Amino acid sequence: MNQKVSPQQTRIGWIGTGVMGASMCGHLLKAGYRATIFSRTRAKAEPLLARGAKWADSPQAVAEQSDVVFSIVGFPRDVREVFLGECGVLAGCRAGGVLVDMTTSEPSLAIEIAAVASKQKVTSIDAPVSGGDVGAKNGTLSIMIGGTQATVEALAPCWEAMGSTWVCQGGPGAGQHTKMVNQTLIGAGMVGVCEALLYGYRAGLDLERVMQSIASGAAGSWSLSNLGPRIIAGNFDPGFFVEHFIKDMGIVLAEAKQMNLALPGMALAEQLYLALAAQGHGRQGTHALILALAQLSDIDWQARNEP
Repeated sequence: MNQKVSPQQTRIGWIGTGVMGASMCGHLLKAGYRATIFSRTRAKAEPLLARGAKWADSPQAVAEQSDVVFSIVGFPRDVREVFLGECGVLAGCRAGGVLVDMTTSEPSLAIEIAAVASKQKVTSIDAPVSGGDVGAKNGTLSIMIGGTQATVEALAPCWEAMGSTWVCQGGPGAGQHTKMVNQTLIGAGMVGVCEALLYGYRAGLDLERVMQSIASGAAGSWSLSNLGPRIIAGNFDPGFFVEHFIKDMGIVLAEAKQMNLALPGMALAEQLYLALAAQGHGRQGTHALILALAQLSDIDWQARNEP
């Protein structure tokens, strides 16, 4: 694929309409692309169907009706089933098709899928994203891409519909490796954000006033500016699920082990998030980490604002 895709000539397939996927697919619909979609829970796809998308009963059926198939699902096992399963995308792809997996998954799996696809004369790209539910809704995601440069550039109109930054990092798997760099930063960073807010609370400060001073200074970060207010308000609705982040941290640590690389900060973050999940917060947002850290100091974070 050398010519840039266009709504007039390119049929889009989309698999996965969860917290991120529904908004991302919605941006492609808004850009004029015709889309065929599949999701394990059809109810989550209904808003997209109401906007003109067509339903398919399997990933294979999506591929049979699409030139470019995007996916964003939960875990590597889901990615494997969607692409390599009996009724998976590759069972329905024709030569010349393009696959784009935007799930945060294993670099080795991205490489495997690309190799299998290549035998069918299909191009496979790994393109995980960062920016959470806010970035997905606003079309401001950062997209980290692994694949052939020509195909990546041909898909530029799609990247631009979904994100504000897109960079080809190298061949198959490079996008996933870059996302692991991203997740390593977030893991350690979220510990710092939560510990800082706990310090401010225990010191008796007004945390909203504290945010006015620190968010724009040297300690500022995306997590602090976007998730700090949610933490203070006690709103732990997921922009990104704790259980999915635990999956990502496991991938980081496994890849690090293979590279003989010690990441003690990430190992600590994983243990804290495992504790958070054990406390019943696996389906909440990653910023719910403060609940586990607060418990260590006998602070009931949710009750602090109650009369």
